[in-house]
Amino acid sequence: MSAHLPLMVWLSPSFPVGAFAYSHGLEWAFEAGDLHDAGTLRDWLDVLVAQGSLRNDLILFATAFRASAQDDRPALAETAELALALANSAERRLETVTQGNAFVAALRAAWPCAALDRLRDAWAGDVAYPVAVAVAAAGHDLPLRTSLEAYALAFVANLVSAAVRLGVVGQTDGQRVTAGLVPALHVAAGEAQSATLDDLGGCAFRSDLAALRHETQYSRLFRS
Repeated sequence: MSAHLPLMVWLSPSFPVGAFAYSHGLEWAFEAGDLHDAGTLRDWLDVLVAQGSLRNDLILFATAFRASAQDDRPALAETAELALALANSAERRLETVTQGNAFVAALRAAWPCAALDRLRDAWAGDVAYPVAVAVAAAGHDLPLRTSLEAYALAFVANLVSAAVRLGVVGQTDGQRVTAGLVPALHVAAGEAQSATLDDLGGCAFRSDLAALRHETQYSRLFRS
């Protein structure tokens, strides 16, 4: 089976994790005036890819993938715990654990693998989304680099979709933004492939602030 096929299914908008309900703080950034066209959206997402939450998600993904593939349960538990601790707001935690738990449930029902049982044995708590997808990819013997790139592209595509629904950009400009970020996604995936938990860190303060401010935003379409 081609590695791309399960990833296309798992990371598609139709997979039942509810990704469409989250804007990752974009909704507040739009209301605050930070996002108002394709250029500002591209810049915002580029920071998330290179210096922000997506960079950390990819590192957590790679670490969880390797721990699962090697059946290193202490390392898997450490990564699962740290992934939750890095959620720097209530909504960021909601976003990652709701999707992560839903992903695990859907995988168990339709795409079962022994790696999911090892995850449950290693970590009994909520599962962050990148950890859940990483364990599934390792459990189905998918290549790490391909899985990282697919996860990264799905993250960006979902936020571009949110920006379209908010009215930041139209559909055509949204596709231009996504296409323009593909080279940066390749770089981020490549760097994450051999990264460790010691490489975690970021500098996307405005995005973190947006996640916090969205929690009290009066009128909103999204859960984050």
